[in-house]
Amino acid sequence: MISRSKTPITREQERTALAWLSVLHDQPDSGDQATFSRWLKADPAHAEAYAQAQVVWELSEVAASTLADEEALVMQRYLSAMKTSKRSRLRHWSGGMAIAACLLMMVGVFAGWQPARWLDDLGADYVSAPGQVRTVILADQSQVTLDADSAIAVDFSGGERHVQLRRGVAFFHVTHTGEPFVVDAEGGESRVLGTEFEVRLQPDGAQVTVLSGRVGVKASKDGAQQILTADQQLAYDAGVTDVVHRVDSKAQLGWRSGWLTYYKTPLVDVVADLKRYYPGQIVLLDSQLGAKRISGSFPSKDPQAVLNSLQGVLGFEQHSLFGRVIVLR
Repeated sequence: MISRSKTPITREQERTALAWLSVLHDQPDSGDQATFSRWLKADPAHAEAYAQAQVVWELSEVAASTLADEEALVMQRYLSAMKTSKRSRLRHWSGGMAIAACLLMMVGVFAGWQPARWLDDLGADYVSAPGQVRTVILADQSQVTLDADSAIAVDFSGGERHVQLRRGVAFFHVTHTGEPFVVDAEGGESRVLGTEFEVRLQPDGAQVTVLSGRVGVKASKDGAQQILTADQQLAYDAGVTDVVHRVDSKAQLGWRSGWLTYYKTPLVDVVADLKRYYPGQIVLLDSQLGAKRISGSFPSKDPQAVLNSLQGVLGFEQHSLFGRVIVLR
């Protein structure tokens, strides 16, 4: 693990080091090189900050293209919603953004700018912050508990009550009014038939878990409906449903009381949960590592302690950068 240097490094020095890294990867001229050399020699902390920036670059190189594509897609969604003709310009972004993506990951940590989250929040009515579990009461007196870093949009019109899960996880306790209550997520829907249930966005698709009552789940608007009852769970993706299986719903929904419980869950899904509770970034670079399965219960308020425990079991490398980014490989 990367340890903290004895040479104090300020946040401004970290930003400057990242900026120099970008310049030096983009065919610098002799003037740039001379200026950089003077900056590097001016303070021992500059050399330390630049060394850490290089580590960020190296560890993030594998994920850079994916990150760039994701940011381009986010902006495409935004421009499409705004009906602008500039949408076509994004086709040229991915290549140029691949180099910047490594830095974007770090700049996003310091500046708080994450386009995907920003776009989700732009159209949301209720949002929970990273690390915050929040309960809200809707206009019909239904209760929604948002897991950390989650967002929903609400539309009670046209004789139906619709809630769109835009990010994260939400648990619903629905009040009966006579009007249908529908949760939209990843192209599918969960139609309430009197119930308490959770809808969770996953890296691919969505998952529905029922605590009590019944929920009718469709993988697409025109797809066949499957009825879930208490302690049943169903995942779907791209219009295709998985097999319904039984779960311990109380354990699965333990996040409401501060516990994350898993049974043979891929590490990539565990990391996706931990990201919602960590104030910076957690980056998983090894797909084979991400496929390894985890079972156990962990406190949600200390993601670093959870990763330390998993590291002892799985033996992966864990790198801490600037105190705000955790890289697993």
